[in-house]
Amino acid sequence: MLSRRSLLASSLGAGLALAAPGPRQAAAQAPAPKPARRIVDAQVHLWKAESPDWKWVPGLQPQLPEPFTIERLVPMMDEAGVDRAVIVPPSWPGDRNDYAIEAVLRHPARFRIMGKIPLQDPKGAALLPTWKQQPGMVGLRVIFNTPQSQPWLTDGTVDWLWAAAEKAELPIMCFAPPRTAAFGRVAERYSGLQLILDHMGVTAAMVRDNTLAEGIAGTVALAKYPNVSVKVSASPGLSRQPYPFRDVAEHIKRVFDAYGPQRSYWGTDITNSYAKASYRQRITHFTEELSFLSDADKDWVMGRAILQRLRWT
Repeated sequence: MLSRRSLLASSLGAGLALAAPGPRQAAAQAPAPKPARRIVDAQVHLWKAESPDWKWVPGLQPQLPEPFTIERLVPMMDEAGVDRAVIVPPSWPGDRNDYAIEAVLRHPARFRIMGKIPLQDPKGAALLPTWKQQPGMVGLRVIFNTPQSQPWLTDGTVDWLWAAAEKAELPIMCFAPPRTAAFGRVAERYSGLQLILDHMGVTAAMVRDNTLAEGIAGTVALAKYPNVSVKVSASPGLSRQPYPFRDVAEHIKRVFDAYGPQRSYWGTDITNSYAKASYRQRITHFTEELSFLSDADKDWVMGRAILQRLRWT
């Protein structure tokens, strides 16, 4: 039979054992680990070698002398820590999306496409209601960067596109330096259309012409439209300096301050200014060198914001 002292001791021990947090209880009290930051490149070009059934537009040259293929990009993404990427089909193969679709079919979790469409053919509007039925297709990308195409923004040539894309709920990535201001009229008239300005609305040519600050100001002015957002992409090409490209930090900050973290998207356009920085440096430029970005800002800019904008789950 247990003595009174033994009984008290055993009761006290049992009580302490019940009160002490066990491994499961202690784990439950610990704060949940923060999810790893998802890195999403908002613009990459992919192309294969020219062939009889994959001809390039006469007079257009690729950004690199050799093809930038799926087999080349995926290991680079893995090495740099890039989880996903948005494919923007390049101009030199013409208005075709087949190689981008091949990338999605081979890597469905890692790629989405902002596809190309002939801009001078209003019959293209009939394609847009079923546009997203193509593998990986989440929107459109249009450029107006030649003497031929720049007037289309204001002469009515592409008015059919804005209305049809708005109705089909297709976001559009758009690039028209130095006529970025023209997208203000589009944003105001088609308020349900999501417009994403490429590369902060500027180009390396503006660096050479000393008009970069003016171009950035035009992009900042469009931030008043809630349906306009911006890719803070291709920044190495805007710098006169080596990594970490300190001379472009003020321009990135102006754009970021205007649009905020949920409307600003990191991207590389890596085949443009390819030799200026490694893939990893293009990441650390934002995650380690831009002191005005908080950790929460980086989560949005480096991936969360573009996933939300394109409804990529």
